[in-house]
Amino acid sequence: MKPSDDFVPSREQLLHTLYEASELEHTLMCTYLYAAFSLRDGEAEGLTAEEATAVSAWRKTMVDVAIEEMGHLAAVWNITSALGGAPHLGRGNFPLDPGALPAGLVVKLAPFSAAVLQHFIHLERPVGSAEPEGEGFAPEFLFSRGVRAPRITPMALDYETVGEFYEALEASLRAFVAHQGEAVAFCGDRELQLSSSEVDLAGVKPVVCLETALEALTSIVEQGEGAPLHSVGSHYQKFAAIRSELAALQAARPAFAPAFPSAHNPVLRPPMRREGRVWIEDPQAAATVDLANTGYQLMLRLLAFSYLVPRPAADKGVVVELAIGLMRAVTALGEHAARLPAGPSHPACHAGMSFTALRDAAALPPGPSAHRFFRERLHEVAEAGAGLASSWSSSSSSAGSGTVATRAGGRLERAARILAELDRRGDHALGDEVAAGSPIAQAAVAPAPKPVAPEQPVLPGRPVLPGLPPGDPAPPPVPTVVGGVEHIEGQALTLLFDGKKCIHSRFCVTGAPQVFLANVKGPWIRPDAVRVEALVEIAHACPSGAIAYRRKDGQPDETAPPVNLISVREAGPYAVRGALDLDGQTGFFRATLCRCGASKNKPYCDNSHHEIGFSASGEPATTSRTDMLPVRDGPLTINPQTDGPLNVRGNLEITSGTGRVVARLGQAKLCRCGASNTKPFCDGSHARVGFRST
Repeated sequence: MKPSDDFVPSREQLLHTLYEASELEHTLMCTYLYAAFSLRDGEAEGLTAEEATAVSAWRKTMVDVAIEEMGHLAAVWNITSALGGAPHLGRGNFPLDPGALPAGLVVKLAPFSAAVLQHFIHLERPVGSAEPEGEGFAPEFLFSRGVRAPRITPMALDYETVGEFYEALEASLRAFVAHQGEAVAFCGDRELQLSSSEVDLAGVKPVVCLETALEALTSIVEQGEGAPLHSVGSHYQKFAAIRSELAALQAARPAFAPAFPSAHNPVLRPPMRREGRVWIEDPQAAATVDLANTGYQLMLRLLAFSYLVPRPAADKGVVVELAIGLMRAVTALGEHAARLPAGPSHPACHAGMSFTALRDAAALPPGPSAHRFFRERLHEVAEAGAGLASSWSSSSSSAGSGTVATRAGGRLERAARILAELDRRGDHALGDEVAAGSPIAQAAVAPAPKPVAPEQPVLPGRPVLPGLPPGDPAPPPVPTVVGGVEHIEGQALTLLFDGKKCIHSRFCVTGAPQVFLANVKGPWIRPDAVRVEALVEIAHACPSGAIAYRRKDGQPDETAPPVNLISVREAGPYAVRGALDLDGQTGFFRATLCRCGASKNKPYCDNSHHEIGFSASGEPATTSRTDMLPVRDGPLTINPQTDGPLNVRGNLEITSGTGRVVARLGQAKLCRCGASNTKPFCDGSHARVGFRST
């Protein structure tokens, strides 16, 4: 039902409509993910090779659609925030009770099937489409919840399609802005909104005026809901393509079952209304669903919190990154749950994640108390994940290796590793204590160590051929070793060498051969053999950061560069320069990071790209994101994602090996499995190739 032409909504009424938009996008996202979680994986789970390829593609498509729904949700939140409201994350539990949405919109959790797919197509159908509803999704009864009479109390609209709903929302927004004026209408703090600096989702741009608000709504409609029939790549078209492929495969093999028989609307306690719900009684399944729900709920808390933290506070990007990490763990847990039995009351039924909603998902007040809450909760889910994985490993071992149960445990183990990583990262990023620094920073406050014996074992990265230069009157001083880093004392500085980071770029032995003695066994660095400024320049030229220094002559130590840079090396690593926070390690400004996926010293490069014959251009194409950044330096946080890409956050210029600008951006996901087709950016290929970060 479209509002009348002379209707001018209040701000409260407009926010009420935006809250329904949030619930709509949120619930659709959950139902798409649930169906994707239920899909079988490969020939080991009963599919033929052809079917396995198709189902794998369907899973990716459905997850991609769910991610786009997340982008729609964030776009709606940005409009909400721009109008002075707070993002709405609440919703009813599945299945939604009649009245929350129009009678014709039935929303419930169900495993993938032809009927469920048709339901999705019906939900995403364009205005004027005759696509029928899927079998089993007929509304309980028809009702009208909209009224024509003017009301001060916010009232819901009735609508046939999602596209029609957004058309009404657009009309209301136009009327409100025309009545109030743009400056008054969009009175919210724009720095509270999410932007590309925090999250890489299509359509997530700050809303500052009517034009940008309408842009966001148009993107939602054209990308998915209400897209025209000819709109290539819309959610409607993607689901319709899966329908055609499903029909062909079922015709070829009538027994084809692409999904596990997961529960319809699973619940974790005996339901008051048993119709259409399945109580998950199996202890292992219930524990898995419980952990998945908790991760999902914490994700919502983090996202809500992000909208109360103004840019450029570090908290904003940190909590968004933690939220996205939790969704990766939730995905693994949701897929695991779909492979477990529901329990004795439903012997032919599998479990499934229930997406149980919090009673109140409102944002916590910013400050130390919120930090403590998030750290405590991350620790709780990490402990639960570790315990669940350990219990599963023990039970599957007793069942014998090679069982389906053992293979299924890989998802649980991956979820536990992700949760452990997030727990550690949360402690570092949200802790009250000073984060542990790099070995260089640690050495600055460490007590002076005792010299090691000259016969010490050769450290990684040190030249090993015997012999000093002929006639050398002063042998190199014996280093001390702190945390694997050699400390060589000179008159004007202490030179630091971290062999674990060294990639043998040879700037040292060719730039100052009288200091760095190639082909030497034992002590090999003489810091006083050249003037101190020349030695400092050599250290700055070391791309890996293996060479660093601390001056004793009162002159400043190395500082962060004026521009944060990541250079893509031909068939080699990323060369990074900036004020780095690398996986919780700080206090250094240079690093070379693996992008071939084969390093035994991840995230650092160890030259394994030579061993595996890695081939990747150092001259990737220039992207459309090359506008000059208003700020080009500042902290550069790099968090290696478990079994995934490098998550980079901060002002960043990515350049080719020859220095050409590839992109300028505020955050990026960079491939480190070596398989992406969009290098240097991640395209999800790490999942396809089974990349392991440890």
